[in-house]
Amino acid sequence: MFTIDAHLDLSMNALEWNRDLTLPASDINAREKGLTDKPDRGNAVVSLPDLRAGNIGLVVATQIARYVAPGNTLPGWHSPAQAWAQTQGQLAWYQTMEELGEMTQIKNSAELNTHISLWENGEDNSNKPVGFILSLEGADSIVRVDYLEKAYEYGLRALGPAHYGPGRYAYGTDASAPLSADGKTLLRKMDELGFILDATHLCDLAFWEALEIYKGPVWASHNNCRALVDHNRQFSDEMIKALVDRGAVIGGAMDAWMLSPGWERGKTTPQERNVTLNTVLDHLDHICQVAGNANHIGIGSDLDGAFGKEQAPQDLNSIADLSKIPDLLRQRGYSDEDVRKVMHGNWLNFLRKAWT
Repeated sequence: MFTIDAHLDLSMNALEWNRDLTLPASDINAREKGLTDKPDRGNAVVSLPDLRAGNIGLVVATQIARYVAPGNTLPGWHSPAQAWAQTQGQLAWYQTMEELGEMTQIKNSAELNTHISLWENGEDNSNKPVGFILSLEGADSIVRVDYLEKAYEYGLRALGPAHYGPGRYAYGTDASAPLSADGKTLLRKMDELGFILDATHLCDLAFWEALEIYKGPVWASHNNCRALVDHNRQFSDEMIKALVDRGAVIGGAMDAWMLSPGWERGKTTPQERNVTLNTVLDHLDHICQVAGNANHIGIGSDLDGAFGKEQAPQDLNSIADLSKIPDLLRQRGYSDEDVRKVMHGNWLNFLRKAWT
């Protein structure tokens, strides 16, 4: 079944992890044998060939570069200008993938419909370009608010103001503060230009302020449920209800620490906790119970988002294994129509409304 994954850090893997994503993940892992500079070396599950093998023909692909102020121990850049330059290097990688026929950027409804028609024309998909919608994870690299105009011009279509910790525009996971004045201005400029607001990673205070200020389309590309794993990174039922009321789609994330309470990174394993694709579906099913239907869920895997197979569902060897999800949903009693909604339909419906 044609599948959409609404959150993949492809350019980060290509440039910061030095992975040739035109190769199968197995080849990437073979080349990383013996390396220890990243926690997930040799455990990659994402590549362009593996996306094609799983019939994942459209992704939301990120740019990401954090600014860190003095005293902030998170990894990042020491000035917004440096962070901007990093995102422009990532943009250059996506553009090179386009030139090589590996990927194609989707910026509007016409391009979306053309791409979907290509992938569903009944021909072999193994050599087709993977479509990507460009999203910025964390707004720190937006040097000034007027840089949003430059970003929209090169095709940025979604933006999450926060990531981890304190941000220039909004605080994110494991931090807490109201939106800054610049953050409110950023949201109004995003609204003016027609961006999609990604509510993922916003701390609770910023989340509620953002929904009040922002009038345009809102989604949560990769987020799970606080009712199942109690952490500020997850959404409470009240937050899920607010997103449903806004017509949002929430993508189920596959980082195992978000799926199993009390996870210790680098110690806990998916095997000992029995974290599987069904564990991800527990979160999606909870959102359905809150919403009263299956119209607000999808996949936003975040696979290889600085973690690999060591912190992913144990029955997933590569991202191609997302193709197991339809049968798992049917076993839970989901209708064929609802299965299609989860795998692609809800994201497509959202995008077509947002881009009308």
